[in-house]
Amino acid sequence: MTKVAIVTDSNSGISINEQNEDLFVLPMPFIIDGEEYFEEVSLSQEDFYKKLTGNANISTSQPSPYAVTELWDKALKTHDEIVYIPMSSGLSESCNTAKSLAKNYDNKVFVVNNQRISVTQKESVYEALELAKQGKSAKEIKDYLKQTKMDSSIYITVATLSYLKKGGRITPAAALLGSLFNIKPILQIHGGKLDAYAKVLSFGQAKVRMINAIKKDLETTFNEYYKNGEMVLEIAHTNNFEEAEKFKQEVQRAFPDLTVTYVDQLSLSVACHIGPGSLAIATSRIAKK
Repeated sequence: MTKVAIVTDSNSGISINEQNEDLFVLPMPFIIDGEEYFEEVSLSQEDFYKKLTGNANISTSQPSPYAVTELWDKALKTHDEIVYIPMSSGLSESCNTAKSLAKNYDNKVFVVNNQRISVTQKESVYEALELAKQGKSAKEIKDYLKQTKMDSSIYITVATLSYLKKGGRITPAAALLGSLFNIKPILQIHGGKLDAYAKVLSFGQAKVRMINAIKKDLETTFNEYYKNGEMVLEIAHTNNFEEAEKFKQEVQRAFPDLTVTYVDQLSLSVACHIGPGSLAIATSRIAKK
């Protein structure tokens, strides 16, 4: 039987400390005040948020081709094939770079443009691991992940508009008006792109609106999978643990028939654009047990 390794990046929310014999995690690089750091290698979550709130200049970066292929080479020492699940191509060029690199591996490396990030990407990684344990080939796993790549959505509300302003996603005037009137934007990630979804007047309203958005998705876009018991929920946040746990309780009351699989930090690649204090809810399709 072909032995398949699953490789992903830390944008999935999976720590390098959670690697095992079949799962390999590539730490994502960040440029902070001109210096390169690697998530959970030279940059902890705590240090990241200290620098972010300290007004450091933070930008995301692609993993180097050497870092990617070095990890693939390590995985291929003990496995016959690799399924590589990077963050969505809609948020980074790293997926396209990986596809080019994979051409040198004689069909041993299968790169999946899974159109996901954070908790939804994490669901895909663990599904891939389960399929590998069942004896599926790398191509079969890739085909499944491509088939289900659009079957997820994330809604995020931010605590402050200053980071969206800093990143150029809203104008300074809009940020000022939003702060004056306590406007909370709701953002959506579906198909790998971060887009505006709605605006509300309080954090409480934002949570209700996000729950209603998920309800609508389950009743329309994902209705068939929802009825078939193939949808789960996830909660995510940016350094907002206590509120995330409270939100989980609200979500469970709103969806008593669904499982909340994770309460995780949002990817730092997302956090650097939206700042700390954010809350998010996501839904993903998974294979029926």
